[in-house]
Amino acid sequence: MKKKITYSEGPIEEAKVVDNFLPPPDELVFREETVKVTIALSKTSIEFFKHEAAKHQVSYQKMIRRLLDEYAARHAS
Repeated sequence: MKKKITYSEGPIEEAKVVDNFLPPPDELVFREETVKVTIALSKTSIEFFKHEAAKHQVSYQKMIRRLLDEYAARHAS
């Protein structure tokens, strides 16, 4: 039998309804149009991205692509 929990410190606040902030499924699977390019990067940079990607179990190429996308988006104006 489970022991009933009795709270003795401070009032218990009422539950709040949180708005649904998650995107709908069709927005989670979109694919942007991509263009293949050839680029020469320093060995140091590639080793860094490969190391970080391995830690987070993602592709180093996706990390680099995401970095470039973020940079472009911030400086597009």
